Amino acid sequence: MNSREKVAQDFQLCCVKIIRKSNVKVDRSQMDSTLTRISASAAPFSVNNFQKLHVLSSSSSTRISAKRLFCSDPKLEITSTQRPQYDAVLDEYAFEAQRLRLDSKAREAMAETSKREMEADTEDDPKAWKWVIRKRIWDFMEARNFAQNPRPVHHRIPNFVGASAAAKNLAGLEVFQNADCVKVNPDSPQKQVRFLTLSGGKKLLTPQPRLRTGFFSVLESNMLPPNAINEACTSVGVAKYGRPIGLDEKIKVDVIVIGSVAVDPNTGARLGKGEGFAELEYGMLRYMGAIDDSTPVVTSVHDCQLVDDIPVEKLLIHDVPVDIICTPTQVIFTNTTILKPQGIYWEKLSPEKLGQIRILRELKSRIERETGQKLPCGPSEKLPPTAQRRKK
Repeated sequence: MNSREKVAQDFQLCCVKIIRKSNVKVDRSQMDSTLTRISASAAPFSVNNFQKLHVLSSSSSTRISAKRLFCSDPKLEITSTQRPQYDAVLDEYAFEAQRLRLDSKAREAMAETSKREMEADTEDDPKAWKWVIRKRIWDFMEARNFAQNPRPVHHRIPNFVGASAAAKNLAGLEVFQNADCVKVNPDSPQKQVRFLTLSGGKKLLTPQPRLRTGFFSVLESNMLPPNAINEACTSVGVAKYGRPIGLDEKIKVDVIVIGSVAVDPNTGARLGKGEGFAELEYGMLRYMGAIDDSTPVVTSVHDCQLVDDIPVEKLLIHDVPVDIICTPTQVIFTNTTILKPQGIYWEKLSPEKLGQIRILRELKSRIERETGQKLPCGPSEKLPPTAQRRKK
């Protein structure tokens, strides 16, 4: 099946969904005729045009739209710029397919980065030691079957056996029980934390994965249909039910929950999967005034992710330490003395990372307008040509 046929087929499926949801009685011959004409004119569409389309609610406007879509008017043309205007609901299948595709692509890029940095001289790349620890944890979890799907856990915040027990310990914390709003990362091992946040009547603040499609979304149990809390804890559910917020949102976050690959219980030093999104999210929340130094940072991990060889003196200024660690068997208060980031450190932010994240570009432009000064930019993440030549 070529791309044009695939686009036409996708649109036809969406049209059928509209009919089913709208309760409109449409003559089958009219519908078939219309779908044939849609297929014939599907060339202007791209697959991306379907990712925010489609299953309509059974409102009166939906019924009108369905009638209009499948009318017998021979002049009906549907193009990429002249589509029926209606309130669309998330196409869950397209959203999840795109998320998995982009996730796979990002993990491939991280694998290349980790290999390159571990092979580089420490003097050339001071981050190489982080990848050594990450790989050791990922390998150990897989070898001992402490890992849970999605597997392999390499280049992920690893899902682990006992994640629900760790979440239960986290939910028993006084700071969690007293919290009104909890920010939780979108990774698999923290799904139960997101569930306990919503089912406990708290606001859940969660970022879009890798901040690629937006910023943060807020969810509350009273925003959800009956029995939808479990779905709302997934990436699709957040996109479906969450209320997107912007940089001007007035919100106070009482607890931050982040995922980790490795964490030191003696110092609170933490390593993520290597992309730096927890740090960026933390920095943006600081800019918004949603958090401060006193906001507790909590992580949930397997006991095997506890390490004692993260050199505090080698941590970077934007690395986020943790105050509390919850495992399936224990709760650890680190009493960390590591300073928390005060915002976004633009001089550490590469042009490649800035180019990936729209909300960061917007924030940078805003700060530059407000201050009248151009913000610095960090070094490129691409391997320098000299290093490439040396490795050959």
